[in-house]
Amino acid sequence: MDAQMKKGILEMCLLHELSESDRYGYELMQKMKQYFPEVNESSFYVILRRLHKEGYTDIYYGASSDGPRRKYYHITEEGQAYLAKAISDWRTIKSIVRSLGIP
Repeated sequence: MDAQMKKGILEMCLLHELSESDRYGYELMQKMKQYFPEVNESSFYVILRRLHKEGYTDIYYGASSDGPRRKYYHITEEGQAYLAKAISDWRTIKSIVRSLGIP
């Protein structure tokens, strides 16, 4: 799959997961690895950092247990709007492709 296309789809999937509930980075990465096994760990974290930098997520730290404190990601209102636009664009693309006769 084209890298740019994959990046956009992965961003949408990560934000969708965060719209369901706050998650910590490793938890998100493990879930997405089931669907995107060829994407390496560092790529997930690069996307998460960019989504935070662009204001689509907030970060907070959970209570410390035996290990290091976990960094949790929370989708912001801007992130919700960005996700809604990404889903709308995705649906439009799927419709165009189907209308061309591509299953």
